[in-house]
Amino acid sequence: MNFPLFPPAASTIAPQTDLLFIVLVAVSALVLAVIFIPTIYFLIKYRRGRRVDRRMPELPSFKIEVTWTLITLVIFLGLYAWASEVYLKIETPPADALELNVVGKQWMWKIEHPEGISEIDQLHIPIGQNVKLILASQDVIHSFFIPAFRVKEDVVPGRYTTEWFCATEPGTYHLFCSQYCGANHAQMIGQVIAMDPAAYQRWLTQKSPGVTLAQRGAKLFRDLGCSGCHMGNSIVHAPRLEGLYGKPVPLANGQVVVADDTYIRDCILTPQLRVPGGYPPVMPTFQGHVTEDELFQLTAYIKSLATATVEGGQP
Repeated sequence: MNFPLFPPAASTIAPQTDLLFIVLVAVSALVLAVIFIPTIYFLIKYRRGRRVDRRMPELPSFKIEVTWTLITLVIFLGLYAWASEVYLKIETPPADALELNVVGKQWMWKIEHPEGISEIDQLHIPIGQNVKLILASQDVIHSFFIPAFRVKEDVVPGRYTTEWFCATEPGTYHLFCSQYCGANHAQMIGQVIAMDPAAYQRWLTQKSPGVTLAQRGAKLFRDLGCSGCHMGNSIVHAPRLEGLYGKPVPLANGQVVVADDTYIRDCILTPQLRVPGGYPPVMPTFQGHVTEDELFQLTAYIKSLATATVEGGQP
């Protein structure tokens, strides 16, 4: 039987997290040794009935206390700084990452590619390319965990979370939900298939349904009646969406936010929460009328308008 200490290290961040883990274990073992080896020695040497010199030795206690306190402080602050650097790297997706949408449901993972491809409990990705996952839950808290990539992120109802990685080796890797989410939690597993870029492009071509996620969002946008207010010659005074995504938005309460995925989600589900400045709070909520999958479609459509311009050439 083969019992490896670690799963395969198949992402750019995996060797860094493994090294940090090993160093933390080694330092912890050293601290335990420094404490417990002398403790055991003194227990034996000064045990009851043993004839030894028990007088208090004359030691420069102040210097000893300051020395061991400063040494351990420097060591553990250094470990903290190193761990913080690795953590920030894990939690900060690169700007050039390929974005995929993931919805956790009891008890499955649904992955949406920009090309309109949907996967259930499988995730195809190219190696050597940064991949960012935008995660949402349809019901309860889940956790998207790929041990070989050393990444794990909670998937929380009512909000988006993100996770990113860059696979380095082709292969098939385990995908788990690491947060207990109900009776069939143990069955919420899947596979990550890391492919050479050329093979990944062939897979995209073969699987593409011919309708992108943004195109599906455009149809849903019209079906829900959103185009009557936000596009064309609408009679309702509502924000235009051309060129909106990624831009700062002044709010009626004086705050300024960036029109990212979370802002778009809030505007659809809780429009009174962050009302754009200069517009009346008249937009109805679509809470309960759209699913997490449909929210991703609408967001993809609005993202596709990021470089568009309104009539007259103004963004």
